[in-house]
Amino acid sequence: MDNNVIKGKWLQIKGEAKKQWGKLTDDDLDIIDGEKDKLLGKLQERYGHSKDEAEAEYHKWESSHRS
Repeated sequence: MDNNVIKGKWLQIKGEAKKQWGKLTDDDLDIIDGEKDKLLGKLQERYGHSKDEAEAEYHKWESSHRS
């Protein structure tokens, strides 16, 4: 799923992101607003992931939401 698709579907899938990453707050999700780089940054911040760990976790999650 490319960044435009994520951004376009963000209102639909942000609840799924919240389920996946419970440490992300509603404010975090509003700030992320479907932007992959912002999501990766928040995963690093909230979970202490390295950039590579955040990318891997994101890709696993995103592959389950392809349409």
